[in-house]
Amino acid sequence: SHRKNAQMDLFDSDDDTSSVSSSSTMQSERPGTDEVQVHKDARLDESLDALFATLLHQCLHCTKKGSTKETSLASHVIGLLSLTVGLGDQAQEVLEESVTPLSQALKSGREALKITSILECLAVITFVGGTNAEQTERSMQIIWQMIHPKLGSNVVATKPSPAVITTVVSSWAFLLTTVNRWTLGPKIWLEIVTYLSSLLEKDDRSVRIAAGEALAIIFELGTLEKFAAEAKGSAANGSMKEGTVSPEALINMHGLKSKVTNQVRDLSAEAGGKGSAKKDLNTQRNLFRDLVEFFEGGYAPETSTKVGGDLLHTTTWYQMIQLNFLKHFLGGGFIKHMQENEFLHDVFSFTPKKSGRGSAMSTDEKRLFKSPNSALNKARTQFLNRQRMLAKNMNVGHYAATVENEG
Repeated sequence: SHRKNAQMDLFDSDDDTSSVSSSSTMQSERPGTDEVQVHKDARLDESLDALFATLLHQCLHCTKKGSTKETSLASHVIGLLSLTVGLGDQAQEVLEESVTPLSQALKSGREALKITSILECLAVITFVGGTNAEQTERSMQIIWQMIHPKLGSNVVATKPSPAVITTVVSSWAFLLTTVNRWTLGPKIWLEIVTYLSSLLEKDDRSVRIAAGEALAIIFELGTLEKFAAEAKGSAANGSMKEGTVSPEALINMHGLKSKVTNQVRDLSAEAGGKGSAKKDLNTQRNLFRDLVEFFEGGYAPETSTKVGGDLLHTTTWYQMIQLNFLKHFLGGGFIKHMQENEFLHDVFSFTPKKSGRGSAMSTDEKRLFKSPNSALNKARTQFLNRQRMLAKNMNVGHYAATVENEG
């Protein structure tokens, strides 16, 4: 009843609207007009918040009770909802309200379409709404356990299909691009790289491509080099701290990196088999040629994507993988989002040429969205700080790899 009355209050009759808009002078002279407008804006905000919450929970209900197709569509809507609201409390709410239902749906799911849709949704809502490393790692572990349950107790009885493996690896790598610190020890990292190396030998080309991108991120982060440096330091001091890589593990680490490098070089020149799709083959060749160049020279590929009349550039592996994942998720809506979505502008440091979007903001809107103290700007500052820290760590990883090669 309260919401219905609020809706009645929000929309005056046509006569009232025309009389109000007929003269701005008359409107400004009415006593209490500003207060009335603020009241209506507040009611509208309440209604939109209620619609937001209702839409989210209806979609979550579909992932629990719906058919495979309904689950797929609902998962996509939840991801789009998070990307649309961008940084802030609502995106965090989407994540926290969705993690448990989505995780339960994954445990009960068997169809590839259902599983892959949920995995992509979980990756997107964590990418937008995750405010700390613990939230991101939680989602990454849920995702990884779908194909490699050694990291947890969520054992999948059935063998995952190539489509599921591809989505797991690409979603996991997508979230890895946002992590500037990681609590896993060197033993588990070795297991992860070993498993990804085994995927490079699978028959399915999409699996090989996803594994290659994940390995690119790991090596760009300089994770193995960091553990190697710690091991060398401990050996030089004659001490071995708990969790430090042993000399034997260090040898295995170097051997594993050499193996991966040889695999990547072979895949970059693969001739292709009978019935193989030429497009996928070219994608594979280009990816692994870039990886060879990265392993040998430390140079990440640079890309340019046309967005309307603008060009969106990437200069690191993590940017390219973020872009590819979001392009896939958004599909035909990618261009529109890149032109209008401020969250994505922040992610890719991209400013479209289109101007004047914010020129018509009211005073209240400027206070809510543009003020340095607004919740939106605080969230944006936190996100950008995380991005800067990640970029700094990437540079450290490049340096470590270069030093090791020179040594």
